[in-house]
Amino acid sequence: MIHSPVITYPLLIVIVNYRTASLTLDCLYSLVSEVQALPGTKVIVSDNASGDDSILQIQSVIDQEQWGDWVSLIALDHNGGYAFGNNAVIRPILQSENPPPYFLLLNPDTIVRTGALTKLIEFMDKNPEIGIAGSRLEDPDGTPQRSAFQFHTVWGELDAGLRFGLVSKLLEKWVVAPPVSDIPCQTDWVAGASMIVRRSVFETIGLIDEDYFMYYEEMDFCLQAKKAGWNCWYIPESRVVHLVGQSSGVTDTKSPPKRLPQYWFDSRRRYFIKNYGQLYAKVTDIVWILSFILWRVRRQLQNKPDSDPPQLLRDFIRYSVLLQ
Repeated sequence: MIHSPVITYPLLIVIVNYRTASLTLDCLYSLVSEVQALPGTKVIVSDNASGDDSILQIQSVIDQEQWGDWVSLIALDHNGGYAFGNNAVIRPILQSENPPPYFLLLNPDTIVRTGALTKLIEFMDKNPEIGIAGSRLEDPDGTPQRSAFQFHTVWGELDAGLRFGLVSKLLEKWVVAPPVSDIPCQTDWVAGASMIVRRSVFETIGLIDEDYFMYYEEMDFCLQAKKAGWNCWYIPESRVVHLVGQSSGVTDTKSPPKRLPQYWFDSRRRYFIKNYGQLYAKVTDIVWILSFILWRVRRQLQNKPDSDPPQLLRDFIRYSVLLQ
């Protein structure tokens, strides 16, 4: 008796949509040639209970363009955040008979450049010890965005609050967002806007922590992977346009800064308590508060522009671990 070989698809792309149907569709259009270059690749759009006409819009285009053989859409019953939306897709696929070797977490506010996904797959295939890799994120005009980072620590928070050149130089090893690299390099964590994850990583450490609603979850995931022995790399040859903040409305660098939502502070607090403990989290908050106050005084004295979100210090203290 002749058995047909089990054919696996190389990659599952997960896009979480929340009231960003037009962005999601632009992203899907950019994936057409990429899917053709990686035969069998599947895309699942996870709608986080948008409550608008997102599902109708997206499904209509899928039908119109006859993408049904590679794109599917699922509707979730509530908006549980970024990790929840991704896990809702990844969990059942991992439990299926023939899960793919790679998963790509892709933001709806991205446009994938030609060859971006092939570069990621080729890199991962050549380096089986690497569990996670991220694309070079860039503006539409090609200007690179910082998308490979160091883990947040008390020293990184000191630098982020103080913003003083000499101190930043001394703390270079801990600066959260180092200069963009032009060559592939190992890094602590990469932006979840375009992050490929080897299936074995999920099988080793589990899914993304759903107690984060949004922000800090990809950093936490990369940290858990590192603790389990998986390396994380940045691959600049994989180029993806990222319309920063368009999906969340929080980190849009092209508009005046908006007040940060409570879930940003909740995620930050969870990250430090979970990974470093209560005492470390409290020390870190004190360090940031004091350094940020010094920065605000210096900004006034030197008449520097104010690029901070409104009421940042007040909100930080309100949601700090110090007051919880």
